[in-house]
Amino acid sequence: MKKIILSFVFFFACTSVYAQRLTINIDKGGRNPTPIAVIPFAWSGGGFNGDQVAEIVSSDLYRSGQFKPIEKQSMLSFPHAESEVVYRDWRMSGAEYLVTGQLSPLGNGGFAATFILCDINGQKLMFSKTIQGGPNNLRDIAHYISDQVYETLTGYRGVFQTRIVYVGGGVGNVKLYMADQDGAREQVLMNSTEPVLSPDWSPDGKQIVYVSFEGGRPGIYLQTLATGRRERLTSFPGLNGAPSFSPDGRSLAICLSKGGNPDVYVLDIASRQLRQITNHPGIDTEPSWTADGSGIIFTSSRGGKPQLYRASVSSGQAERITYEGDYNAHGRMSKDGKLLSFIHRRDGVFHTAVQDMKSNRVTVLTQTSLDESPAMAPNGRMIMYATKRGGRSVLSTVSVDGGVQVTVPVQNADVREPAWGPFRTQ
Repeated sequence: MKKIILSFVFFFACTSVYAQRLTINIDKGGRNPTPIAVIPFAWSGGGFNGDQVAEIVSSDLYRSGQFKPIEKQSMLSFPHAESEVVYRDWRMSGAEYLVTGQLSPLGNGGFAATFILCDINGQKLMFSKTIQGGPNNLRDIAHYISDQVYETLTGYRGVFQTRIVYVGGGVGNVKLYMADQDGAREQVLMNSTEPVLSPDWSPDGKQIVYVSFEGGRPGIYLQTLATGRRERLTSFPGLNGAPSFSPDGRSLAICLSKGGNPDVYVLDIASRQLRQITNHPGIDTEPSWTADGSGIIFTSSRGGKPQLYRASVSSGQAERITYEGDYNAHGRMSKDGKLLSFIHRRDGVFHTAVQDMKSNRVTVLTQTSLDESPAMAPNGRMIMYATKRGGRSVLSTVSVDGGVQVTVPVQNADVREPAWGPFRTQ
C-alpha cells in the first residue's frame, strides 16, 4: 500500500471545508462516458461524513467528460474495502469501476484516507493508497483521489487539485478572485475601482499577471500570491494588454500600442528588456505561447477579419493557422501542441471551439452563444470559458470532445476572464 503525506508548497485555507457542499449545474450530458461507482467513504470520527468525499470525487470525474458516476440510490451496497466488493453484483449494475475508502482521525486533528480503485469487469484491485491531511484538507484529499483515479483510467494527469483566477464585479467594484478549479474556496486577491483584465498564471503557480486600469490608464501588474506583493511592469503610452507568461516563466508576451498600432512584444521580466515580435498595420493582440516557447499564437485583423496566427519568437515571421469562418480569436494551445482552443463565430454566434493542429479540423464544443476567454486545463482535456446565462456572466467548463458542459458554481455573479492554473506541487 502506498502512503502519501499531503503537503502543498503554499496552501490557502480560508474557509472550513465542512460547510461546503458542491452543487453542479449540468448544461449538457456526455458522449459514452465510463460508468463508475464512487461509494460514500466510511468515517469513524465526527464533524462530517464520507458522503462529502464521494460527492467531490464524483463531481470531478463527471466534469472531465470521461466518467458517469452512478447515483447513490442506485448502488447495490456500500463496500469500504476490496474484500467487501461483490464483483458479480456490481457488474450487473453497469458500473465498470468502483472507488471507495475509509477516513480515520489522527491525533493532530487531521485524518487519514485509505482509498481503492477496483476493476469490476476484470474483478481485480487496481490500486490501494493512503493519504494524510490536516483538519482543513478534506477537499484537497478528495481532489487528490480524483486525480489518481483519472490518471489511472485515462493515462492523462488529473487537474482536480489545480486552481483558477478570474475577474468579477461591475463598474466601480472589480475584484480578482482565486478558487479551486471547481469554484470552491473562493478568495479575493485584489480589489479595484477600475477595470481588471486578462489574468494569467506563472508556470510555477506562484505569481499571476494581469492588466489594471488603476490611475486611469492600463498597466500590466505582477502579483506574488504568497505575499500579495504587486509590481507594475509596464506603463507605456496607449494600450498595455493581454499578458501571457512564457513556458519558462522568464518573459511575458504582451500587446502594446506605443508605436501607434497594437503589436505583440516580448518583455523580459527581470531586465524589463522589450522586443517587438509583430509589426503590421493590422491589429495584433491576445498573444499566448506554444508549449516549447518557440512560437506565439495571436489574434490579428491583418487579413480583414480576426484570425489566429503563429509567429516565430526568434524571427517574427508569422503564418495564419485558422481558416474556417470569419472570426477566430483568443487562441490557446494545449501543452502537447495537438489542440488549439479559441472563440469561433458561426452563424453570428460566438462559441468555444478547438482545432486539431494535425488535420486542421475545427470542432465547436458549446451551445452557448456569447462565449469569451477560453482557458485550457494544464492536461489539455478541459476548457474553462466565460459565457452568458440567465442575463449574467458565468464560468463554464467543457470537455475537449464537447461531451460535458458544466457551469462552475462560483459564489459571485458576473464573473469573467478565467485563467486555469498549472499543476500543483505536492
